[in-house]
Amino acid sequence: MATIDLVERAIDAIRRGASVLLPTDTVYGLCAAPTEEAIDHVYAVKGRTEAQPTALLAPDVDRLLELVPELHGESAHVMRTLLPGPYTLVLPNPARRYPRLTGARPDTIGVRVAALPAASRLVLDAVGCVLATSANAPGEPSPASLADVPEWIRSACEAEIDAGRLPGVASTVLDFTGPEPAVLREGTASSADAIALVGATL
Repeated sequence: MATIDLVERAIDAIRRGASVLLPTDTVYGLCAAPTEEAIDHVYAVKGRTEAQPTALLAPDVDRLLELVPELHGESAHVMRTLLPGPYTLVLPNPARRYPRLTGARPDTIGVRVAALPAASRLVLDAVGCVLATSANAPGEPSPASLADVPEWIRSACEAEIDAGRLPGVASTVLDFTGPEPAVLREGTASSADAIALVGATL
């Protein structure tokens, strides 16, 4: 169980542009504020290229709509249907917000609202949003515990919160930018169930 001191340390680190390790509903994430300097640090630590997109993680759908107002309408309906939950949703981003996070598709953006452990939720409520990518070496399994995170990633972070063992399977990634939903990654939750649920409520 994370102490208030650890939560405050994580909040302070994010506000200063540093990287932190946060538990989500799926895996441990390497997280930081979506600023140029913080993004540079996360990408350098993980060995991530500019062409690879990174999700924007927010505490709730309303905050996402403040950050990316263009997500109102059908995109908001999709988000409210599936979130919070173990999904990353790729949605239209016509204003090309957060261009450093969109990879090779600047007119789209990946967003998450996870069912967070309590300590991570306190951090997100305080900072508003973070970029989040799984805290593993490229090509290696996603970390289900802090002990699974490579030491060079842990040492590059200024704070970490331990929520015990997580499922260890990354979020399911669904792309809702085309005429039909596309499954970009089958993860811990059923893509078929999610697509059917969205279709049934439109």
